[in-house]
Amino acid sequence: MTNSIEVKDLTLNFGAVSVLKNMNLDVAEGEFVVLLGPSGCGKSTLLNCLAGLLDITDGQIFIKGKNVTWAEPSERGIGMVFQSYALYPQMTVRGNMSFGLKNARVPKDEIERRVARAAEILQLEPLLDRKPAALSGGQRQRVAIGRALVRDVDVFLFDEPLSNLDAKLRSELRVEIKRLHSRLKNTMVYVTHDQIEALTLADRIAVMRGGIIQQLAAPQEIYNRPSNLFVAGFIGSPSMNFLHGATVDNGKAFQFGETKIDLAGYEGGAILERSKAILGLRPEHLTIQDQAEAGKTISAIVEIDEPMGADSLVWLLANGTQMSVRVPVERRLELGKKVHLKVDITKASIFDKVTEQRV
Repeated sequence: MTNSIEVKDLTLNFGAVSVLKNMNLDVAEGEFVVLLGPSGCGKSTLLNCLAGLLDITDGQIFIKGKNVTWAEPSERGIGMVFQSYALYPQMTVRGNMSFGLKNARVPKDEIERRVARAAEILQLEPLLDRKPAALSGGQRQRVAIGRALVRDVDVFLFDEPLSNLDAKLRSELRVEIKRLHSRLKNTMVYVTHDQIEALTLADRIAVMRGGIIQQLAAPQEIYNRPSNLFVAGFIGSPSMNFLHGATVDNGKAFQFGETKIDLAGYEGGAILERSKAILGLRPEHLTIQDQAEAGKTISAIVEIDEPMGADSLVWLLANGTQMSVRVPVERRLELGKKVHLKVDITKASIFDKVTEQRV
């Protein structure tokens, strides 16, 4: 598969501060890649480098095989959608979508064709003669997407386009963007700090921290097999449970306080004995039961039962460590009750305490 975007050894410094560090990223033709991470990790900065809005310190950027490292934004063959709608208030939807094309001296009939196509794809046809003040937030963001769409380019860049919308609108627009990508098959790079957006939209997710990509993989791979402790803790709501202990018995068991958990069946394969290790368990990979099972359960005390609608989240205390478990909403647990958490070791992750890398 050919690459639509190639980033080679990209470095960006602001004075003495290194923001992006020797970064490499390949985005395949037609792929939807999400840049995900906390505020200040460099995801929007990387997007602005791709767009040509920031000059990089070192490295190269290729789009569709063309070296665009020093090319102007208008010469890169990209369409960009920003967090703010940035619509002209005095212009209609039609005017906002066609403005850039008029400045580029695109023929009038071609402008009309492109605007009509974008309006049809984004369901904006009834709104073409309205001004932004008469539109909802979701409609304005669709117009902003339409303005990028009419440029008829191969690569689209999205910089947190849904962060200004309420939860319901975000959910609706997420579906629209997914449908848009499915229909157009264009390459899309999308920046967000919202892991739900990343998990639902992406073909691959690049999880970033401190200007470095920590893991680049498919959503399920990142969720089920995080490459390090940071990725494991950042992805998932609520976060993965972390038990601090050691691998013992030649790596055949995990020692957590007085409890030994059998590691037979762990996906990571052979495990060396480590005096300090961390066992990571997702809330849905634990089962609450009344009876203990040697090597398979952890004793815990129920602290909080939190109904979430489709299911409940039960918070427990196990050997001084707070843990969370998903249970059917119908199951109600008495606070203060002692229970036993059965571990699905095939879904677990083990991390080296020192390097924080997955074992």
